Amino acid sequence: MTHLDILVPFGLPPPEFANDLLRQLNLPALAALLAKSAPTLSTGNMNGEQFARALPHEAWVAERFGLSGRGSPAVASPVMHAAGQPPEAGYWFMLNPVHFHIAQDHIVLTDSRRLGLGEEESRQLFAMAAELFEEAGKPLRYGDAGTWFARADDWRGLQTATPDAASGRNIDIWMPSGDSARAWRKLQNEVQMHWFTHPLNARREAAGAKPVNSLWLWGGSEAQAGIAAGYTHGYGAATPWLRSLLTRLPQHAPAGTGSDLLANPPANGLLVLDELIEPALANDWGDWAARMESFERDWFAPLLEGLRSAKLDQLSLTLTNDGKSATFAATRHSLRKFWVKPSLARLAP
Repeated sequence: MTHLDILVPFGLPPPEFANDLLRQLNLPALAALLAKSAPTLSTGNMNGEQFARALPHEAWVAERFGLSGRGSPAVASPVMHAAGQPPEAGYWFMLNPVHFHIAQDHIVLTDSRRLGLGEEESRQLFAMAAELFEEAGKPLRYGDAGTWFARADDWRGLQTATPDAASGRNIDIWMPSGDSARAWRKLQNEVQMHWFTHPLNARREAAGAKPVNSLWLWGGSEAQAGIAAGYTHGYGAATPWLRSLLTRLPQHAPAGTGSDLLANPPANGLLVLDELIEPALANDWGDWAARMESFERDWFAPLLEGLRSAKLDQLSLTLTNDGKSATFAATRHSLRKFWVKPSLARLAP
């Protein structure tokens, strides 16, 4: 038995643009998979919250990997293990250097994918932040240019939000909340003040880049937290923390094509196609459509053929936007519904 789950964050177009976008798309393989599959699940945001602290695809991953946490998925420890830095004890958070910009009457978090922070720049900022965190009794560890880790045993009760859930929005709603929120904001403000005068940010602005002017705290977990996924294989994922989780599975392969995957079909695999997140957060629907059509060519078409030829027995497709998720299950048998015409109608609201 071979089974593949496919997760496509922001594969559901936004309701206000859905009909126009769907008319423009040429996705015959996806249309066949959707029309001839059985819809198995449709849900809203985590816990049904209006201002959910994790996006639907993040909640989906957290549930399947046993990492549901306080608002945001509890991913810090598994990500540290994937980075070769297993935490020895305590409670750890993800910490991302970010850019805040001022809107008319509030502050907004910019998508860090567009920050372009290099390794040398990140290490300079990390060195300054690490001193301040150490003074506060919160040791830091460096992961990579965009991902650091902070130990804060007495902040276990913080409710945090993922950076993508907060991206492009008023940060006041998604900032950490709870008994330790004031302590976090105090430390965050100290770092912001020191970074404001850092020569690195002056150089970035002179070069037309956004300054790195704050930190985003999320993903808290106990040091011993592991993953509890039943998958044998993981594929793809451009988002660093998602890719880190996939590398913790028995076998992991970077994103290639559906044909590459079918050369050695998984017993129970998970494919994450998350390249739609960036254009969706930026409201760049032209780029979104182009990336969807690349998924059609590289993934949906060969995987549809793999299902027809029995290289795969089952395929489950989960698509999301910022407010809901929808899952569809297809088998070789379901594809025999010759009377059902391929259609993208199930992507419409």
